[in-house]
Amino acid sequence: MKQTFTTYFSLFILAVLLWPTDAQAQDPRFSQFYASPSTLNPAMTGVFEGRWRFHANYRDQWSSVLGSKPFRTVAAGFDMRYNIVANDYLAFGVSGMYDQGGDADFTINRGQLSFAYLKQMNDGRYRNDDQFLIAGAQLGFGQHRVSNRLWFSSQYNQGTGFPDTGLPSQEPGIGDGDLTTDLYLDFSAGLMYYALFGDNASFYVGGAFNHLNEPNISLLGGDEKLGRRWIAHAGGEIPFTSELSLLPAAQVMQQLGSFETTLGANFRYSNHDWYEVAIRAGLWTRMTNTVGGKHFDALIVAAILEMERWNLGLSYDITTSSLTEANNARGAFEVSLIYFHPAYTREKVNCPKF
Repeated sequence: MKQTFTTYFSLFILAVLLWPTDAQAQDPRFSQFYASPSTLNPAMTGVFEGRWRFHANYRDQWSSVLGSKPFRTVAAGFDMRYNIVANDYLAFGVSGMYDQGGDADFTINRGQLSFAYLKQMNDGRYRNDDQFLIAGAQLGFGQHRVSNRLWFSSQYNQGTGFPDTGLPSQEPGIGDGDLTTDLYLDFSAGLMYYALFGDNASFYVGGAFNHLNEPNISLLGGDEKLGRRWIAHAGGEIPFTSELSLLPAAQVMQQLGSFETTLGANFRYSNHDWYEVAIRAGLWTRMTNTVGGKHFDALIVAAILEMERWNLGLSYDITTSSLTEANNARGAFEVSLIYFHPAYTREKVNCPKF
């Protein structure tokens, strides 16, 4: 079983490394993608060991360059699962995301409802050897906004040497007040498969398409589409001893010409006490693409503390691209928090660790 898992994961990583790339990602994203199920794949709705789950994520990026106006992303979600027939389950969730950054306070607000159907692929007689195929969908609303803090060359006062926002901008469609898009409908869908091979041994693979309806996000009343984004992700757990295991994972995504790959692994150590405490720590790398070709964008240091029902994760992005000349390798700080509420025995579902 372990050899089969290692083979599957190695093939996926090889495909990731050989995939062509030529730009950078556009949608907000988290380095701890494995700890933000609502932004990763709708098919991850209900995939956890418990009755219900709550997660929250916070990311602060480039404050070393942008000062008091860094890019800040906040996401949170709640999901739960119901047994409907035999060993199949129906799950639903609600989630939201807020992203803001830059001097113009460019802001993205989104709220979604998620649904997933978990179909067991084996007979269910061996609870440590479960296999599930999950189909998920996400329907929500979004809105973009830019504050009225921008100024243009026509508003430059040569006498004072400073911009005068009281002067006309001479930019069509830009007047007083913030620029806001219409409230748009957003639809995403995804699939996921996972298999458990015994205690602390698992494999999962999934993919999703976001913004399938390509909503209009024009700030000036035109027709500007939000490009579709696809995501592929995979990972699992490889046990070394009953206390120590490795959790490798990878995420690949593309939106229009933007492409990004994040891969790495966390080591996990558990003491197997009655009130279980486990520690994870690992290294991750992110590869993006630019006009000049692909490059390694950041090295990510991550640590997670598991305390019975709680997971608290911390990570830091160390910039490795040419931006290091401006930010001295200081990239992004990220926090994740997940709470699992215990399930009733008859509704317990064994799931992989993410």
